[in-house]
Amino acid sequence: MKRVHGPAFRAAQLDLAKCPVCRGRAVIKGVFHELACVQCSASGWVTADTGEALPLEVLVTQLSIRLQAAEQQIEQLKRPVPMFGPDAQYNENNRRGPGATNFTGD
Repeated sequence: MKRVHGPAFRAAQLDLAKCPVCRGRAVIKGVFHELACVQCSASGWVTADTGEALPLEVLVTQLSIRLQAAEQQIEQLKRPVPMFGPDAQYNENNRRGPGATNFTGD
């Protein structure tokens, strides 16, 4: 095992799983009303390997890491896909038509 002095330079992403008791809802059904889940500290997330609740400071960091990764993935999916082949040539402006507009040959 490596000796480590001080905190880590980067926060490592932990494997999280939905709480098996509340099924990720953070509340459990009581007799008359919903109660905060005690197993996951009302967060809906537990560690995947042990099933224990995370401390709130660690949980906030882990959820922030996951949110940033999800936002980055959404931004990548929003980018237009570059076209290749005849379709790209048909849709781009080739300035060969009247008034330097697109001429497709149709």
